[in-house]
Amino acid sequence: MKAALFDLDGVVFDTEPQYTVFWGQQCREFHPEHPGLEHEIKGQTLVQIYDAWFAGPLVQQQALITERLNRYEQQMDYIYVDGFVQYITQLRQSGVKTAVVTSSNQQKMQAVFLRHPEFHGMFDAILTSEDFERSKPDPDCYLKAAGRFGFTPEECVVFEDSFNGLKSGRAAGMRVVGLATTNTADAIRPYCDVVISNYNEPFNI
Repeated sequence: MKAALFDLDGVVFDTEPQYTVFWGQQCREFHPEHPGLEHEIKGQTLVQIYDAWFAGPLVQQQALITERLNRYEQQMDYIYVDGFVQYITQLRQSGVKTAVVTSSNQQKMQAVFLRHPEFHGMFDAILTSEDFERSKPDPDCYLKAAGRFGFTPEECVVFEDSFNGLKSGRAAGMRVVGLATTNTADAIRPYCDVVISNYNEPFNI
C-alpha cells in the first residue's frame, strides 16, 4: 500500500447517526407516506437522493433542503471513528500517502476545518465533490486520487462504508476496506476485501 484513500462520513468521522436524524426530519415532512426512508437512502449522494425522491413536484424543495443541510452541517459534531487518529498517524510514519476522497463539498469541509484544525496535517490531499465529474459508484474520484499521487490502482487502498463508495473503490481496481459503521458487516462484505467496525481492530490488507 502506497496510498490510503478515505471516504469522510462513516470512515473518518462517525457522522452517519446525525445524518439519519436530519434526513428523518426531511423525509417525514416531504414523504410521510414512506416511513423509514431515511434508512433506505443511507450512503447515497445528495444528487442521488434528489433524483430519486425530490424530483418532479418536489424539485422546487431541493434548494430549501440544501440550505437546511448546509446549516445543519455547520453545527454537526465531527467525532473521529474509534482508532482512526492512531491508525492514520501510523500510516504517515510508515511513508504511506493519505487522502480524503469525499462527495462532500468545500462548504462542509470548512466546517470540518473549524472543528479540527489538525485535519489538514493528517492528509496529503483532500478531494471533494468539486474535483469530480462523476459521483460514486463511478470510479472517477478514486482514480483521480491515485493520479494525484502518481500511483497505480493496485498501489492504493480504499476505506469506505457506503455501498456506492465500496463499489467505486472496486470499480477503480483498488483493494477495499469496508467500515461497518453505516451498514452491517454482512451487508457490505461482498463489496470489499476486509470488513472492520473501527480502526482498533487488527486487520491486514
